Amino acid sequence: MSAVITGGLPLATGGLAAGVTAETLVVFGIILLALVLFVTEWLPIDVTAIFVMVLLILLGPDGIVNFTQITTTEGVSGFSNPATITVLAMLILSSGISRTGVVQILGRKMANFAGDSPHKQLLATIGVAGPVSGFINNTPVVAILVPIVSDIAHKGNTSPSKLLMPLSFASMFGGMLTLIGTSTNILASDVSARLLGQPFSMFEFTKLGIIVFIVGSVYLLTIGHRLLPERVPPEEDYIQEYELEPYLTEVAVVEGSPMVGKTVPAAIDDAAFDADILGLVRDDEQFIEPASATTIRAGDELQLRIDRDTLASLVDEATLGVVGTPDSDADLVADEQAEQTLVEVVIPRGSFLAGKTLASSTFRKRYDATVLAFRSRGGTIRDGLENRPIHVGDTLLVQAPPDSIDRLSRTSDFIVAHEPDKPEYRTDKIPHAAAIMLGVVGLVAVPFEAIGAWLASATGIGAFTALSALSLPIMLTALMGVVAMVATGVIKAPELYDAVEWDVILLLAGIIPLGIALEQTGGADLLGALVAATANYLPVIGVLWVFYLATGLITGVISNNASVVLMLPVAIEAATAIGANPFAFVLAVTFAASTAFLTPVGYQTNLFVYGPGGYKFSDFLRVGAPLQLLLSVVTVLGIAFFWGLRPA
Repeated sequence: MSAVITGGLPLATGGLAAGVTAETLVVFGIILLALVLFVTEWLPIDVTAIFVMVLLILLGPDGIVNFTQITTTEGVSGFSNPATITVLAMLILSSGISRTGVVQILGRKMANFAGDSPHKQLLATIGVAGPVSGFINNTPVVAILVPIVSDIAHKGNTSPSKLLMPLSFASMFGGMLTLIGTSTNILASDVSARLLGQPFSMFEFTKLGIIVFIVGSVYLLTIGHRLLPERVPPEEDYIQEYELEPYLTEVAVVEGSPMVGKTVPAAIDDAAFDADILGLVRDDEQFIEPASATTIRAGDELQLRIDRDTLASLVDEATLGVVGTPDSDADLVADEQAEQTLVEVVIPRGSFLAGKTLASSTFRKRYDATVLAFRSRGGTIRDGLENRPIHVGDTLLVQAPPDSIDRLSRTSDFIVAHEPDKPEYRTDKIPHAAAIMLGVVGLVAVPFEAIGAWLASATGIGAFTALSALSLPIMLTALMGVVAMVATGVIKAPELYDAVEWDVILLLAGIIPLGIALEQTGGADLLGALVAATANYLPVIGVLWVFYLATGLITGVISNNASVVLMLPVAIEAATAIGANPFAFVLAVTFAASTAFLTPVGYQTNLFVYGPGGYKFSDFLRVGAPLQLLLSVVTVLGIAFFWGLRPA
């Protein structure tokens, strides 16, 4: 019995089974539980990660039994991990740059170049999103460019579906150009440093990243463009796009109606009728989202979101007369406000609305806005909106006054798929932000040690070797950059907290201990040995390719950061077992985890474009599967060429 409690007694003998201990099985069980929770989203992914962390500690030496070998200190080590701190700092730096408007300025130049040509629009989208994502975290880049690209598509009479998925994919290509392009690279570098003593340099994989970017871009401009469907019509008419005609009605309040004398919020019993008052016409004057204190009078015409059956009941009870049905956006909103009154709003990870309903979140009261419909998991919801849970990646069709839409666009809780007419950018801070980012990158990338040694040798002045002190770790330079941005006013101190995607930070902090447990309990050794057995049938490059494909598939259903933490220890053990170059396997896993094209849920940028593009789940598989297969070959061959398959 004691052997079971400590987990030290092998459960079977002979071959690989001899390495399977109770500890190993417990960690595998926790991994399986985590995978189920990640896929089903029964809990938010950051909460799942923290739950895993707590479970590891409870089943460790400081908890109730010693199954996982994870002490309390190791369990919470993810919070102090250099990768977590670096990602936090890079998110703040990216936010600072976005607040200067430099990405938006590039977007406008992109729009001027693109014009009405679909091919130029696609080329401009890829050409801006890719390179920029190499130096700014690709998640905020896509969040900034979604409204710009959507506007370009509509103004150029192109379906947004033709541009938004390439926007997400191009940002992934760009994320592989440098160490700081995506949080996955930073995390993988930390794991590689811990297990191999070999972290990534700033431009470690830039040469291969450029090849991946070119090959992927050519695919999107040719084959991918043809495979992309036109889910959203080119014309920007949301009523027709969301098929809302049967759910929008205009009614007249007649004399003697129970509504007369009531305020707009109290006019309709929410518990009895699934309906919203969207507008009010009085004496030929139209009020969009009428104020809550507005009192309804006889003769008023109300614009309602309501289905036909509910309308019949409401007309009977409230003594109303049906006037007509809006057929387009222009019929629903006042002409001078038509461009801004109806907008699509995407729910990103970390939004307060994720996991809540419209009723429980008091969304309407908070933002003076009404949701007419929303897209969720590839379907469109038009009735019963108030009590349906909102998921990450859902796209809400919102009607609101211009000032409310501006407020929505200024919060990180939403991505408004329409660029504000009067954006508040700190363009005067662009030089400061550029200089700070140059310093952050330069202090990591420039080989000061080699330069100092060369100067000392060439001049005979030994003091030049002191230049090596200028070579600093990315965590430190990133934190220095944060301080510099606050000091120069690029970003204000209270904005620091809004700039951080806390769900990503909690995910990293919670999932890192799981990777440690996988290593300590021998789980990584066991899985590595199982994969290494494929070397009996495949050459080393074939095993490397298997790891690339496996990581790509896993990332399609769980977080890219989680897949890196789980796959890297296994890849290193497998490489060691077959006498291959472990660093080559680390790179294969990193590239595969950072280029997740198969599903909309594996990568946050895919979620950002899922709703505004009107995509179905299968669209990502149709366009992404050939791309994933193509890049698997290109990446694996590139790794073999640049880094070699055998240890040096």
